[in-house]
Amino acid sequence: MFRKEKVDSLIKRELNAIILKEIDIFPGILVTITRVQASANLFEAGIYISVVPEEKFNDVFSLLYRHVYDIQQILNKRLKMRPVPKIIFKKETKTTEAAKIEQLLFEIQKKESGKN
Repeated sequence: MFRKEKVDSLIKRELNAIILKEIDIFPGILVTITRVQASANLFEAGIYISVVPEEKFNDVFSLLYRHVYDIQQILNKRLKMRPVPKIIFKKETKTTEAAKIEQLLFEIQKKESGKN
């Protein structure tokens, strides 16, 4: 595995632990870090999050951004690397797109099986 992929994986694991265990601000809401994409120079990392139920995304996103400094500080202390990439939260759209495609495929399959 290349260094960037290792950094992505490490940041994802540590941020999951931080958000789930140390920043308990999501009662009844499932927050998932779906992927991390660090820049080539490792100065920034896009943190893609998914929220269930999806209508709570904006609330969760604003809470994460209010706590981004604290989350970054905890991450800086946990990682034994310099520089630690600056975290930037982003909405995961690929999972929503995949769900829409699955639903369309299901509907097509249902229509085709009804014709036979």
